[in-house]
Amino acid sequence: MKDIEIILENKPGTLALLGETLGKHKISLEGGGVFQNGRNCIAHFLVEDAVKAKEMLALVNINVEIIHDVLIQKLRQDIPGQLGMFCRKLADANINILVQYSDHSNQLILVVDDFEKGKEVSENWMKEWWP
Repeated sequence: MKDIEIILENKPGTLALLGETLGKHKISLEGGGVFQNGRNCIAHFLVEDAVKAKEMLALVNINVEIIHDVLIQKLRQDIPGQLGMFCRKLADANINILVQYSDHSNQLILVVDDFEKGKEVSENWMKEWWP
């Protein structure tokens, strides 16, 4: 899975066009969100085939700015504070979180500034909380 980062015009129909285009080409959005930022919106979506998504969106003049590797982290929903505890582990390793959202399976999706180091923290977390 990859995260695609897109700058959208902040006007009616833009997100519809994005969703219709990807759907027409059998590309499923597995998580993500869109956030208004003045005249534009910043969108992040989790997709299986980011290269195909980028190519299909370009056909309708929607540009994927960046394709990111993601950490996909399972948290214990029965234990309050898991988000804070996991994010603290990243912070203690001097890893900055650039993007955070959830996927359709209630997993935490993170784009971080040091993917390899973040992956190591994530793997250690899984050993600790999901033995």
